[in-house]
Amino acid sequence: MTSKIINMAERIKDAEDRLLESMFESVPVADDGFSISVVRKLRRRLWLRRLTLPIAAAVGALFAVKPLAGLVTTLAGLSVLVPQNIVSATSNLIPQAQTIALGAVLLAVCLLGLRALEE
Repeated sequence: MTSKIINMAERIKDAEDRLLESMFESVPVADDGFSISVVRKLRRRLWLRRLTLPIAAAVGALFAVKPLAGLVTTLAGLSVLVPQNIVSATSNLIPQAQTIALGAVLLAVCLLGLRALEE
């Protein structure tokens, strides 16, 4: 069963509806490839923006390798100064790598789930 209100509304056309229909039925304006070039430029800029952050992060990581190696070496040298009984007591408090990996995966799943719920 169809509603009579919808059918009546589709049949009734005022001057604005007729004007819109005539505008959409007209021949499109020739742009000599202008719209294609604009779309190409926009896509190029979009890819440039998508690649800028990863490339900058990679360049920053390359610059940070040497200072980070020096920091790790220094901390390894300073770990000799820490008393052995403190190291053995804190090793029980630090979670295992499997627990940390499981927690990271769980956090990622929760964040993706929240994003999916928002959409």
